[in-house]
Amino acid sequence: MASESTTKKSEVRGTCVHLLLQGKGGVGKSLVAAILVQYLLARGETVNPIDTDPVNQTLSQYEDLSVQSLQLMRDGSVDQRKFDVLLERLLTESGTFVIDSGAATFIPLWYYMVENRVFQSLAAASRRLIVHSVITGGQALSDTLSGFDDVGEGCREASLVVWLNEYFGPVRDEKGTPFMQMDVSRKHARKILGAVSILRRTQDTFGRDIEEMIAAKMTFNAAIRNGKFSLMAKQRLKIVRDHLFGQLDALSLLGGDKSERPAIPTEEAVASEGETKPASRENAGLLS
Repeated sequence: MASESTTKKSEVRGTCVHLLLQGKGGVGKSLVAAILVQYLLARGETVNPIDTDPVNQTLSQYEDLSVQSLQLMRDGSVDQRKFDVLLERLLTESGTFVIDSGAATFIPLWYYMVENRVFQSLAAASRRLIVHSVITGGQALSDTLSGFDDVGEGCREASLVVWLNEYFGPVRDEKGTPFMQMDVSRKHARKILGAVSILRRTQDTFGRDIEEMIAAKMTFNAAIRNGKFSLMAKQRLKIVRDHLFGQLDALSLLGGDKSERPAIPTEEAVASEGETKPASRENAGLLS
């Protein structure tokens, strides 16, 4: 069966680089990368997915996405020359790149980008860079907020997409403040292009369907075509897919430079848009 990435052809819209960055591991970063690749393919982009995680190359396990694995570690340390090779591709090749980086390479990759003025080099070459950072509720909230803050310091205006993953709990602080009203969000408000919420859903139905799909490293389309999923399970997967893709549509991520900056929705608006947000902790969203 042909992979999804090899069957999608797009018109030349300009090169765009999507970079997944978060210093905290196990928060759903590779899942977000897989969702993003599927979305871009569904919208007709020619996508080059690259997995640079030296520990858990989860994205590479999605066979239908034709992910390239790139080893950035050598003898236990980061190989800066490998970063050079990757940047060379981003500056010279066309298409849309989605790069999943691991928690172990977060600090050295970010240092490399700042020290070598990667942001300026990509902009000079008319490459649009969009950085995606995952914020999760529960015990990892503080760590993911810290990672987001680090990323925000180096990002350009309107170049940062925040993914609010509710699998471990609501993305709110101890006072109940939602992310968009937190100090760290206000600090980087001009750099935030928009937000995507991964909602908590009923565990026995939506949660179980999503877990099975992720465990099998299947795309939404593959799962919907698969005979092992019931008709209602397929319907629920379509609901989740369409809700995520709808939020991404609002961010104008396709192709080169944006002409306008979309409004940033609140978590409440995203949750209420055709969805019922469960209140109990027993309900779950997507797996990390």
